[in-house]
Amino acid sequence: MTALLIIIAAIILLVVGYIYYGSWLAKQWGIDPAKKTPAVEMEDGVDYVAAKPAVLMGHHFSSIAGAGPINGPIQAAVFGWVPVFLWCIIGGIFFGGLQDFGSLFASIRHEGKSVGEIIKDSMGPRAKKLFIVFALLVLILVIASFVNVVAGTFFTADDAGVFGFVGNPNGNQTTSMVSFLFIILAIIYGILTSRLGVKTLPATIIGIAGIVLSLIIGLNCGLAIGRTAWIIIIGIYIAVASLVPVWILLQPRDYLSSFLLYGMMGLAVIGILISAFTGSATFALPAYTGWTTKLGGLFPALFITVACGACSGFHSLISTGTSSKQLDNEKNAKAIGYGSMLIESALGIISLIAVGMVWEKFTNGDFGSPSAAFAGGIATMFGADTSDVYKTIYALLTLAVSVFALTSLDTGTRLSRFMFSELFLKDDEETWKDAKGARKLLAHPLFGTTLMVVIGCVLGGLSLSQIWGLFGAANQLLAGIALMAVATWLGQVGKNNKMFYIPMIFMLAATLTFLAKKIIALCNTIAGKAENPAMWGDYFQLVFAAAMFVLAIILIVEGVQTFRKQSAKAA
Repeated sequence: MTALLIIIAAIILLVVGYIYYGSWLAKQWGIDPAKKTPAVEMEDGVDYVAAKPAVLMGHHFSSIAGAGPINGPIQAAVFGWVPVFLWCIIGGIFFGGLQDFGSLFASIRHEGKSVGEIIKDSMGPRAKKLFIVFALLVLILVIASFVNVVAGTFFTADDAGVFGFVGNPNGNQTTSMVSFLFIILAIIYGILTSRLGVKTLPATIIGIAGIVLSLIIGLNCGLAIGRTAWIIIIGIYIAVASLVPVWILLQPRDYLSSFLLYGMMGLAVIGILISAFTGSATFALPAYTGWTTKLGGLFPALFITVACGACSGFHSLISTGTSSKQLDNEKNAKAIGYGSMLIESALGIISLIAVGMVWEKFTNGDFGSPSAAFAGGIATMFGADTSDVYKTIYALLTLAVSVFALTSLDTGTRLSRFMFSELFLKDDEETWKDAKGARKLLAHPLFGTTLMVVIGCVLGGLSLSQIWGLFGAANQLLAGIALMAVATWLGQVGKNNKMFYIPMIFMLAATLTFLAKKIIALCNTIAGKAENPAMWGDYFQLVFAAAMFVLAIILIVEGVQTFRKQSAKAA
């Protein structure tokens, strides 16, 4: 019954937050349904393409979700369910939702451009360049982390040296086949709706039927390919996906993928109801385990680990990188920006409940990853782990997690293309075609995409466990900077920005504290003061952590100076 009460409380609080706080934010900032969005004014058929609200919701939600709201809350569950629950709810409503909604709104008032452009408007061109460098470092970690995750869910040890189709597939081979079929299905959907004029409803029905067919095929015929080959294939796919028009792949794939996520969450709620009234599974996660765990102290570790379930800097890049270029009307910004984050917080709560159902097995190491514990926890609500029902649900949930990790990966690659080009363009240059000399090559979409994909895939291929931990800190630090960027812009245009102060200061304090501790620990390891000798991964982490820390401090100084100027001007 505890699990049922947790999900009911979460839904009520999140709905209340959306209705009241979300509406208040929209009123404070001046959301204007009559004002044309960049997707309408600047439509180019490639990046600026107005999308139906349901389609854009699917893209945005699928892109921000990924594996983050599953992995984060499950890893943080070592602190107990109460701290994780409170942070997912409070963080989602007052931190993450604020950042996502604010970033989206600021971007549509800046021609659909990135956070860097917003920063330039309020803090100056130097701050913009520094932010882009910082964001690109984060995106390298995003690509590396998710390449590692996706490749890990596509291959098994038995696939080494094998390349082809297999009958009676295992879970990973099924996942890879269905993911491949999803790409084909998305292209078909994109052609039907964007070029043949098929309406959204009939196209959606066709798409859902295609999803079911893909699942049936995948359960009977899988893809057996080795890990290295998968990394190369994934790299080629995300490079192509970031360059082709959004209507061909990005919009339709993310929209169709969102039905898997909605279905996954619906299935979890049904499982919670079944377990509450039949006792098929027991929620065994303690309410609170103590201030210090294997992750470290509750502050700052909890707020770094939960990540996407409460607040994520990566979301600001998606809001300003792809979603703002597809929003058809400002009135939908609240649902897309704020609503999607609260749904993700709900997913974080569901993940918390899922691991609570298999808590003893999880702590004993019976599950190889948080994603596996998530699938196992929900499947346990429907039957014993030896039953066919359990095995089917487990396979479907593992597939859903993999699909969303791939979705975040191709969106992240597209974002890196935008930002890499911005880094080398002058203020009076709109696109790479306007640049001169070497900058024209560096700003070319193909150059930036290729470089980011190669670096990300190489790091992802090394399977460095350190990458994911560093990604969490970088991601949350990016959230603090994004909150600061939107707050400074709102202050400049004379709109209320006071709601940003506490979230901004808290996120910056938590992440800088975490990074400072990380840098000190790495220095001790490299100096030979730790129990284990230093590995080259420790040097990699130290360089990245130090670079992000310094860049963040410089940006914070720029932000403080901007706030002071705005305050003096207002006085």
